Amino acid sequence: MKLKSIIVEDEQTSREILKNYLDKYCPSVEVLGEAANVEEALVLIRHHDLDLVFLDVEMPYGNAFDLLDRVDDINFETVFVTAYNHYAMDALNAHASYYLMKPISIDELIKAVDYVMEIRTKEDALQDQILVTKAKSVDGKITIPTQDGFEVLSTVDILYCKADDNYTEIYLTTEKKKLVSKTLKYFEDALSESGFARVHKSYLVNVNEIVKYIKGKGGSVELSSGKQIMVSASRKSELLSYFK
Repeated sequence: MKLKSIIVEDEQTSREILKNYLDKYCPSVEVLGEAANVEEALVLIRHHDLDLVFLDVEMPYGNAFDLLDRVDDINFETVFVTAYNHYAMDALNAHASYYLMKPISIDELIKAVDYVMEIRTKEDALQDQILVTKAKSVDGKITIPTQDGFEVLSTVDILYCKADDNYTEIYLTTEKKKLVSKTLKYFEDALSESGFARVHKSYLVNVNEIVKYIKGKGGSVELSSGKQIMVSASRKSELLSYFK
């Protein structure tokens, strides 16, 4: 996971020092841009989906708090970087994640970044829990996580799911394929009430799309698309129970 960030600092030398420190000591931070004042910062904030803003307090034509007041929806963490300690309480009231004093201590900078990373990781984990709940509770729909949120699929549009290590390939009736960073077990649980059967350690199929069963020790099934999938002997009975 990379923390997408910007640096808001009116002094060019200070921006360069912080950027160099981040490049060298904080590889988890990706700096997308730099701003020297409130107006430049607003442009960057509105054009990027940010995780973190490194924010100097005193700038020309407005300070850090003026900037935050003008942001409609603050969905990023802030690390204040300033030479003045008397802004600490104001920063706390502005829900700052960390308060760095100049000159910047590399150890403190690393701590600040690690702390923000911990916050964002916990938020992602919480969203994953919500996605599992949605997948199990929305009638006829399933959510799959994307880089910027989630996508909603109709379960009737899913032909089958195939395991790919810790990923799952979802094959749709539209002949499209989705690669999702979730295990096949995740989808087996999520689709258990939607007519999907685990026919093999690597395959989960939409029973409603099965058009033929070919006998054998485990046998195989043919889907409406013409795709044939082997059935494990240990899973044969469970599959055939759908057609009794």
